[in-house]
Amino acid sequence: MSKIKRIGVLTSGGDCAGLNATISAVVEAATKKGWEVYGIKDGTEGITEKPHSYEVLTISNFSDSPWPRLSGSYLGSLNKGLRIESLEEVSKRFAIGVKELGLDAIIVIGGDGSMNIVSNMCKGSLVKIIGIPKTIDNDTPITEFSVGFQTAVQYCTTAIDSLELTARSHNRAMIVEVMGRDAGHLALHSALAGNADVCLIPEIPYNLDGIINKLKEIKRRGRNHAVIVVSEGLKTENGTPITSNKNMVGETIYGGIGQYLCDEISKRYNEFQFRVTTLGHLQRSGVPVAFDRLLASLFGANAVELLDKGEDNKMVIWKNGEVSYVSLPEVVKTGTTLVNVKGKYVSAAKELGMYIGEI
Repeated sequence: MSKIKRIGVLTSGGDCAGLNATISAVVEAATKKGWEVYGIKDGTEGITEKPHSYEVLTISNFSDSPWPRLSGSYLGSLNKGLRIESLEEVSKRFAIGVKELGLDAIIVIGGDGSMNIVSNMCKGSLVKIIGIPKTIDNDTPITEFSVGFQTAVQYCTTAIDSLELTARSHNRAMIVEVMGRDAGHLALHSALAGNADVCLIPEIPYNLDGIINKLKEIKRRGRNHAVIVVSEGLKTENGTPITSNKNMVGETIYGGIGQYLCDEISKRYNEFQFRVTTLGHLQRSGVPVAFDRLLASLFGANAVELLDKGEDNKMVIWKNGEVSYVSLPEVVKTGTTLVNVKGKYVSAAKELGMYIGEI
């Protein structure tokens, strides 16, 4: 068994529902083993910046509070990236901070980018690390599901249901733009659950004529409305990305593909009125659904158990209905997991008559 006495837990990257439930599971499991838990504030900055920012988390002050049932991150998160040229310097500060806080291990709740960055920092500090995957994009490698994804799908599906009802009243085609960056999991899952007519994702090419042909088919069947779901990372028909800005480290911020499609389709086809709804950051919020709470409990408990067994540099995953784990280097090597265009989700969409692109 391990000789761990004190661990840190932090959240990194974009927030999502289920983060607090995951923190709570870590606190519960670690406390049962007699460990002290430091909740690190604002991602890695709570360690690398001075004065260090943290809170000693106990069952009474956190797990027994309303926080585990709420979205967002009680600890705050860091989602501005890290410039490669600063990694060595930040890693040095990280190692110093870990030593000053007396941490024996760190549990990182984040996506693949966060796992890569913090894993590199831990190499120089000799602190053990276990990762827990979270993201509304569901693009973290190897794991089938990450904390936060199912809640985001539920929110998007509820929005699709509501928009479908108002579309019926006004002879409209509703275009719903959802998050996901370069991966279309969120769009595809919510489109299937919401029985959308069209779903466009970055992994599959499309053309405007294909969308219009689907809308014409709907009209021929006598229906006066339609729902189109589009992932924010989708490019224009000729492959140009639609971007709104760049973040603090120069990464592209997507946004506007819904309006682009609205404008271009309206020029060619006017049998529907077209309206656009961009769901935005509401997809990151909401009360976590049961499955995300289940993942939070299982991931948190198993992350602590791995540390207790002396494991290091691992990430817990959900695969074939069970919790398992893989090495962090394997996660980093695998890279972002995109939608499998030959997989069952895409196949089901096609079989149900959804236009999902030229495939």
